[in-house]
Amino acid sequence: MAKNKRYTKASKVVDAGKRYSLEEACKLVIQTATAKFDESIDVAVNLGVDPKQSDQAVRGAVALPHGLGKNVRVIVFAKGPKEAEAKTAGADYVGAEDLVQKITEGWLDFDKAIATPDMMGLVSKVAKILGPRGLMPNPKIGTVTMNVGEAVATEKKGKLDFRVDKAGIIHASVGRKSMGEEKIRDNFLVFLGAVMKAKPASSKGIYLQSIALASTMGPSVKMDALQASTKTV
Repeated sequence: MAKNKRYTKASKVVDAGKRYSLEEACKLVIQTATAKFDESIDVAVNLGVDPKQSDQAVRGAVALPHGLGKNVRVIVFAKGPKEAEAKTAGADYVGAEDLVQKITEGWLDFDKAIATPDMMGLVSKVAKILGPRGLMPNPKIGTVTMNVGEAVATEKKGKLDFRVDKAGIIHASVGRKSMGEEKIRDNFLVFLGAVMKAKPASSKGIYLQSIALASTMGPSVKMDALQASTKTV
């Protein structure tokens, strides 16, 4: 009941029929995040693409200037010198066969997975577990690499991986309420810039169809997509 009252009150602040400027949207999404925990600030970008076409499957990764506002747990599949490099960089768990065994047994207490190229044959044994959860290392987003130290540091800081879903929408988190309006805005602009750079050459018509921001428990705040796109970095 308290949740419904809180949501109803917050919803009255937002005009569902209006397309807010970036600045207004960031202010409103923070204002309407009234839960007792540090709510995630999420974005939904509806793209003018056909995800069923392989050449229009938009995906990418970008390092956010202010991180994700949370501790990112990173594991690394590596051996020898690269294992030591990963540990020095701050990886939460580094391993090979033992790590595959842990995951096979149901252990999934991590947010990102990195692997050196020579380990991918081994990692493929848990692909059916990692893949559906978006945790499978992938060279396209920099998580299959020999530069494991750099990759771990980037992930720890708050690198955002994104991909369009079957409905043509990208869902992503750009931070936490506690970060405040300015940092949320900065993160959002870097994210949106990456999405725009990932526009497929075969995509015709309006690429950014609609954009909305929302906190975990708050109402959706629709944004003026054209105005937001002119501010990207």
